[in-house]
Amino acid sequence: MAQALAGKTALVTGGTSGIGLAVVRRFVAEGAHVVVTGRGQAALDAVATELGDDVTTVQADATSPTGVATLFAAVAARGTGLDAVHANAGVGEFGALSEVTAEDIDRTFATNVRGTALTVQGSLPFLNEGAAIVVTGSTSASGTERGLGVYGASKAAIVAMTRSWTAELAPKGFRINTVVPGPTETPGLKGLAPDDPAALLEQIASGMPIGRLLRPEEIAAAVLFLVSTESSGMTGSEVFVDGGSTIA
Repeated sequence: MAQALAGKTALVTGGTSGIGLAVVRRFVAEGAHVVVTGRGQAALDAVATELGDDVTTVQADATSPTGVATLFAAVAARGTGLDAVHANAGVGEFGALSEVTAEDIDRTFATNVRGTALTVQGSLPFLNEGAAIVVTGSTSASGTERGLGVYGASKAAIVAMTRSWTAELAPKGFRINTVVPGPTETPGLKGLAPDDPAALLEQIASGMPIGRLLRPEEIAAAVLFLVSTESSGMTGSEVFVDGGSTIA
């Protein structure tokens, strides 16, 4: 079977763990060269060791204009443009309304909203004909999950931005869609309860219609679909990979 991304160049931000790493691996398996960003050099080195010449790793903070400039200098140096972009870098944490601080709000929105916007904006000069962008949303954008008000609001903002960007990018021949993961077994999810992550995961899984958490590879499959020609008629869409959690 032909590789879906043979000869293509992709960018994945936040690509050193969880969903982002699963997407990087899937893109490489489908023939792409992937530019991978992350904040930690050790994690980037591990990705480079695993995937070798199929990746270019860049230590960059997506919330910082300087970090974004560093990232796209690396993209420019490759000279191949970008056929697929997955703006995935994000953070989240529990915080009841009575406990949320100004710093919590700033940190969450800086990464999830500003970082996504700067990444998509920075990619524009490098997009090849027919390029596709995917941003990572969340079922928490519904605003119904206790303790995730700030995180959910940041993800709802991403959806709003993506809808507007759809109209701007369509005349240029570029597509942009949002993948919306439900609870997924990632280091980030475990980090919401560092004292007892197993109990948290069990609690969340028990409320999932499919009876388990999602796997990062399942989200990666949807991202691959959204950047491939198989989804050529889709833009401005939200694709839910949520294990039925939004109807539970």
